[in-house]
Amino acid sequence: MVQLKTRRISAGAFFFLTGLCFSSWASRIPDFQQKFSLSEGQLGSVLLGLPLGSLLALPLAAWAVVKFGSRSVVMVGLSLYILVLVGIGFSMDAFFLSVMVFIFGMIGNMMNISLNTQALNLEKDYGRNILGSLHGLWSLAGFAGAGIGGLMVYFKLSPFHHYSIVSLIGVFVIFTFRNGFVPEVQDKSNSVKGMVWRKPDKTLLRLGMVGFCGMMCEGCMFDWSGVYMNKVVMAPAYLVPTGYIAYMGSMAIGRFAADKLAHRFGMISVLQGSGILIFSGLVLSIAYPFVYTVIIGFLMVGLGTAAIVPLCFSLAANSTSLPTGIAIAMVSTISFFGFLLGPPLIGFIAELTGLKASFALMSLVGLMVSILVYLSKKSFMPKAAL
Repeated sequence: MVQLKTRRISAGAFFFLTGLCFSSWASRIPDFQQKFSLSEGQLGSVLLGLPLGSLLALPLAAWAVVKFGSRSVVMVGLSLYILVLVGIGFSMDAFFLSVMVFIFGMIGNMMNISLNTQALNLEKDYGRNILGSLHGLWSLAGFAGAGIGGLMVYFKLSPFHHYSIVSLIGVFVIFTFRNGFVPEVQDKSNSVKGMVWRKPDKTLLRLGMVGFCGMMCEGCMFDWSGVYMNKVVMAPAYLVPTGYIAYMGSMAIGRFAADKLAHRFGMISVLQGSGILIFSGLVLSIAYPFVYTVIIGFLMVGLGTAAIVPLCFSLAANSTSLPTGIAIAMVSTISFFGFLLGPPLIGFIAELTGLKASFALMSLVGLMVSILVYLSKKSFMPKAAL
């Protein structure tokens, strides 16, 4: 039997690695836009490959986890993930980049399902909630990946060389922590099936919409914060990644603090405050498009988005109409659509009206988190609002 501590360390290492790979890609998006002379609309079309690949992978990932087990999917998926990341850096034209991003999205969603399946099994064996801390490690990796991206830009290393270094880190992590994963129990496979085929009730649908808005803002910041710093703020090249770094750093801190804040102030209050923080941070960034004010604004957005998904999962776990695993999977699936659809939508709107208008729309999406929670708080388990 693999000890719980060993399993948790391994799970944390793999969550960190997936976050590092994703943030490494996101931190160099402005470089690809400049390299291939892409307009905002063209970049949005490239980014659309990520949600398309992820959507295609949803039934495939569920089938693979049921058929082969989450451990096998994680091991194969992570190996492919770092390989495709290098392929993105190798892209010689926008078409090849689009294909690689599409495949990157497919494998990324397979990792999302298989890793969370492992995490839910581990959480059950622990007898207490640990999923938030694992997601916090993913966010922490985003901060680290953004920082590494900034260094790579500063030293003028190409995305290919940047991603090759990250892939070597990935090989080390996979080899070192591969024995800490164990096959999941059969019931968790049923949860994945439920995510694909079952219909959510009204409360879970509302929670999913809250998560949808929160993750749409996340997707905006992941893919467009660097472009905003470059095109709107017109920051020096070495400062372009700082907005993304500020966002990811504050998001990581916020996720590790989310459980304590929710315990002190209540989950409903924290969710309402999160929406207000997103709205205020983006409005500040739009009204005063200067390096330091935008960094402060992005810090606020990071704190705002940090707690939304973990708290939505916690509220979903209180569902009395469906098993916990199925309820969480439903909310996760609805929320994830916001993460996938937000970035390309930003590009299409920016093409017509500019990036400031796109970010203004995202500020309203953030405010919708507070509004939806306020309107639905009675159905979100009244005791959670206390």
